[in-house]
Amino acid sequence: MLLISIVLGLIPLAGIAWIIVSGTVTTVDGLFESLIMLSLSGVFFLNAFWELRRGKKPSEPPKPGAPSDES
Repeated sequence: MLLISIVLGLIPLAGIAWIIVSGTVTTVDGLFESLIMLSLSGVFFLNAFWELRRGKKPSEPPKPGAPSDES
């Protein structure tokens, strides 16, 4: 899931690069398309960030066993 999120986050950035290269970034369509692609990329990178944080959680301390009858 992490790799898919990173790849899907990079694709809209490539689209923004294409908009800049083609010179349509100064049009209204280019601006709104860039904004939409930036938000899509942000969502996918946020998901990748959460996946990384979930994978690095420290393990929980072991729970104590059942109480024994050593009185």
